Amino acid sequence: ARRGLAAAAGPAWATVDPGQAHMGRALNLVGGEWQDSPGWTRVVDPLRGSPPAEGLEHGGEAMLEVPETAPGELAPFAASLAAVPKSGLHNPLKRPDRYLLYGQVTRRVAEEMNKPEVEDFFTRLVQRVAPKSDGQARGEVRVTRAFLENFAGDNVRFLARSFQAPGDHAGQQTQGYRWPLGPVALIAPFNFPLEIPVLQLMGALYMGNKPVVHVDSKVSVVVEQFLRLLEHCGMPMEDADLLHCRGETMHRLLLEARPRTTLFTGSRRVAELLSRDLHGKVKLEDAGFDWKILGPDVPESPVEVEHVAHVCDQDAYAFSGQKCSAQSILFAHENWTRGAADIEGRIAALAGRRSLDDLTVGPVLTLTTKEMLEHCSRLLALPGSRLICGGRELENHSIPKCYGALQPTAVFVPLEEMLRDDETFELVTREIFGPFQVVTHYGDGDLPRVLEACERMEAHLTAAVVSKDIAFLQTVLANTVNGTTYAGIRARTTGAPQNHWFGPAGDPRGAGIGTREAIQAVWSTHREIIHDVGPVPPAPPAQS
Repeated sequence: ARRGLAAAAGPAWATVDPGQAHMGRALNLVGGEWQDSPGWTRVVDPLRGSPPAEGLEHGGEAMLEVPETAPGELAPFAASLAAVPKSGLHNPLKRPDRYLLYGQVTRRVAEEMNKPEVEDFFTRLVQRVAPKSDGQARGEVRVTRAFLENFAGDNVRFLARSFQAPGDHAGQQTQGYRWPLGPVALIAPFNFPLEIPVLQLMGALYMGNKPVVHVDSKVSVVVEQFLRLLEHCGMPMEDADLLHCRGETMHRLLLEARPRTTLFTGSRRVAELLSRDLHGKVKLEDAGFDWKILGPDVPESPVEVEHVAHVCDQDAYAFSGQKCSAQSILFAHENWTRGAADIEGRIAALAGRRSLDDLTVGPVLTLTTKEMLEHCSRLLALPGSRLICGGRELENHSIPKCYGALQPTAVFVPLEEMLRDDETFELVTREIFGPFQVVTHYGDGDLPRVLEACERMEAHLTAAVVSKDIAFLQTVLANTVNGTTYAGIRARTTGAPQNHWFGPAGDPRGAGIGTREAIQAVWSTHREIIHDVGPVPPAPPAQS
C-alpha cells in the first residue's frame, strides 16, 4: 500500500499493475501490432526518492520501463501514416459503417469504465505516474467515462452531420460535409494522462482520421493501457499508433511524416516551435497564465465567502497547481481584504491544510524545488511584495530531486509594480506549473488597470470573474478574450468537464476539447460538394 493507494487485482486486459512497486513495461503500437524497442527509459517514482542509481542520475526508484524509441526506429511509424489517404479511413461517403463501429466500441468502453475495478485501476494508475488526490484522479477517470457515454451509439455519426442549400436551378443543390484530414498527430502532456489524450484520440478516430499518439513518457503508460481497453472492446488496432519517445524524436517523426494536422497540448515554447516547423498545420492548447477577478461586491453570506475562498484554493493548488487552467493570479478588490472576508488569510489557512499524506499537495513534475524558490525570491525582491503563504520546501518528503517539492505558495505583488514595465510584467506573469500564485489588489477606480493586465497577457485559456454585479460582469467579459471563462459567484478557473468547450481563444490555431464543436473544429475540415445533375437547358447560354 502507498499514500492514498491500495493494491487490487486489475482488469484482465491490463498489462501493468499500479499496486506493485514496479508496475511493468509499456510497449509501442504501430500498424496494429504491439512492439518492443531496443532502448528503454526507467520512469522514476515521483514519491520515492533514493540515492542516484544506474540509469537514474537524479536518484529515485524506477517504477516502470517505457520504450525510448530512437530516430532510426521511426520508419514504421512514418509508413503507417503515409498509407492513410487524405480522405481518411472513413468519411460521410466512404465506409460510413465505421461511424457505427466507433459508436459501439465507445459504448462498450464506457460500460467497462463503469465497473468499479476498472475505475479503480485507472485512478490508481494516474496517481502512480502523476500523484494527485483520489478526488482529483478519480474525477479525471469519471470525466473521461462521461465523455465516452456522450458519444456512444449514434452520436459518432451525428458528428459528421451535413447540411444542404438549394441551388440556382433544377437539379442543383449544395451540400456541406465535415471531412477528415487523414493522417494526423496528437501530442499530450503529463498532467491529465487519461483525460486529455483519450478525449482527443477518440475525437480524431470518430472523424475518420488515423492518429499517431505521443504522450510525455513519464505518464504515457496510462494511454497505452487505455488503448488495450479499446482493443478489448473491438477497436481495429491499426486505426491508431502509439509512440513512446523523447520529444525531439517525435519532432523528427512529424518533420518526416508531415501529418495533415498536429494537435499539441503543452508549453507555449514548444507550441510555437511546432507551428513554425509544421508551417502552421497545428491546433494548439498551450499554457495559460490564468486570472481570476474578485469583484467589489463581497457577499454578505459567510457561506458564500467561504465558498469563494475554497474555490480559490482549489483553483490554485489542486494537483499542486499542475493544470493549464490553474489560477495563476488573483485580482482581489480591496473589499475582499477587509474584515471577515480576509481573502489572504483564508487562502493561507486553506493552503496550510494540504498534505502529502493524502496527495492534496505532491510532487511537481516539470520544475525543481530550487527553480520555484528562485522565482519566489525574484518576486519578493519587487518593491511592496510580500509572502502570503508557503515559500518553503515541503517537510518530511521523499520526492526525488529531479522533481519539485514546494508548499502551496502565494506572493502579493502591488498592481502598480506589476504594470511598471515590460520586464517586471513578464516576471510576474511567468507561469509556474506548480502550487504557486500571485495575488494583487485593486480599488474602485482601478478596474481599467486590471483589464490592461489581462490584455497584456499572451495566453488566454481560462479565467474567472467572481461577482453578482451584472454590470461589473458585463464590463469584464466584454473586454477580455479567454476561451473558457466562468462568471458569477461560483466562478472558477479550473474546469474541464465533458459538458462544455475547454480551450483558448484569441488565436486561430486554438484547439478545444470535450464537445461536438471541439471535435469538429480540431479533427475535421469543411468540404462542399455541389450536385448539378440536370436537366440541361435546351440551348447553351450566350458565351461570356
